[in-house]
Amino acid sequence: MEDDISSIPGKGAGMKGHLLLLGFGYVGGHLAALAAGWRLSATARTLTALRQARKRVPRAWLFDGRHPLPPAAWRGVTHVLSSIPPDAMGDPALRSLGDTLCTLAPRLRWVGYLSTVGVYGDHGGRWVNEGSACHPVTERGRRRLRAERAWLRLRHQCGLPVHIFRLPGIYGPGRNPLLKALKGNRRAIPVREGQVFSRIHVHDLARALLLSMERPRPGRIYNVTDDEPASPHAVALFAHELLGLDPPPLKPLEELDLSPMARSFYGESKRVGNRRLKAELGWRPTYPTYREGLRALLETVS
Repeated sequence: MEDDISSIPGKGAGMKGHLLLLGFGYVGGHLAALAAGWRLSATARTLTALRQARKRVPRAWLFDGRHPLPPAAWRGVTHVLSSIPPDAMGDPALRSLGDTLCTLAPRLRWVGYLSTVGVYGDHGGRWVNEGSACHPVTERGRRRLRAERAWLRLRHQCGLPVHIFRLPGIYGPGRNPLLKALKGNRRAIPVREGQVFSRIHVHDLARALLLSMERPRPGRIYNVTDDEPASPHAVALFAHELLGLDPPPLKPLEELDLSPMARSFYGESKRVGNRRLKAELGWRPTYPTYREGLRALLETVS
C-alpha cells in the first residue's frame, strides 16, 4: 500500500521534497541520515541490498539498470540523485530511465549525478577547477566523463535540471583510513614524489548535496573536495601518529610490487579546488583537512 502522501510535488506537512536515490550505497546512506524533512525512496541492484535499503528509507525498488522502474516509484518525486557508475556501454540509469526522466522534467526541481575528479586526469600537482581541461587517463575517468556529458545533454534536450558533482576519494565512518594503519599489514608506504590527492569526508559531501537540492542551479558542475590536497603518504603517517603506532618505512613507488589496480591510483596528481561550491552554496566543510577528519574518526576505533 502506498504512503498516504499526495503525489503532487512539494505536498505533505513540512516536507521539503521527495528525493529518489538511484543507487543506495555509501553516500546514499549518509545522505539519508542527514535528510531531515525530506521524503526518501531508493533503488538497489540486488535483493540483499534492497532489504538493507528498506531498513533506512520508507520505499525501495529493485533496479538493475536493464528495466525501467514501475510508475509507482516516481510518484511525488521532486529530486533525483544517481550514484550508479557507468559501464562499458554507458550509464545504466540513463539507458533505462532517460525517457522517463525527460517526461518528468517539468516537475523535477533537481537532478544530481555523482561523478569523479578523475575526469580531469593528471595535472602534475597543479590546481584545477570546474573550468579546467578534462583529459582522463583511466578508463573509469573516461566513462565518467562520457556519462557527465550524457546527463548534461538531457539538460538541453528536455530541460532536465541536472547538476554534476565531481568527487575525490571519500572517507568517513565505514571507510576509515585509520583501520588500515591499525591492521599493521603494510610492509611499506608508497611514495611518489610531488603527488597530491584531494579528499572529502562523507558528512561534508552529504551536506553539499543537501545545500544544492535546496538551491538548484541546473547545468552546474561542482567539485566537492576539502581544503587541503595532500600526498597519500602524509595521510598514512598522520594516521599512525594518531594511533601511537610506528609507521612502516616510506619507499619509492617504483620499488614496490603493487597490483595494476593499486598502481593506477598513483597515476594522477592534482589539487582540486572547491571555490564554486563555497561561493554559490555557502558550503563550508566541517572537516577542512584530513587531520580534522581522522581525529573525528579516532573515537570510532576500538
